[in-house]
Amino acid sequence: MVYEKKLQDKKSEGGKKEVLKVVDIHRCIGCYSCMLACARTLQQSFSPARAALQIRTAGGFQSKFVAEICLGCIDAPCAQACHCGALTFREGGGVKFRPEKCMGCRLCAENCVVDVLKFDEEKNKPIPCIQCGQCVKFCPHEVIAMEERKDE
Repeated sequence: MVYEKKLQDKKSEGGKKEVLKVVDIHRCIGCYSCMLACARTLQQSFSPARAALQIRTAGGFQSKFVAEICLGCIDAPCAQACHCGALTFREGGGVKFRPEKCMGCRLCAENCVVDVLKFDEEKNKPIPCIQCGQCVKFCPHEVIAMEERKDE
């Protein structure tokens, strides 16, 4: 989790208000490179199930894919629900995560408005997207990108 702190510090230095966006889901081939990069970088895991974003099939004969990603909410309900200070608001949207403060109450996951905040049962902690952009670097088809948030 030391790397996570460095990533958050690096993102806050530039003052950019970038958040993760799906640019063109039709380009996705389901390689899971983005998920593996996220899990490896932030969770030190080789399991795509431990990634903060999930790529899954939409089902049916077409086999199209769906990207379940954090929206980077300005007033993130997951952070509002966190009473122990483990999830705090990130400038530009989304959250910062301090795992040492997490009590494992699951209120954050229950309050995610798009139901993408998963919970790691083994560690008893959430797996939040911190808008670091590691997944973007490893997406070979430029399906996802970090885009500057427009003033709302």
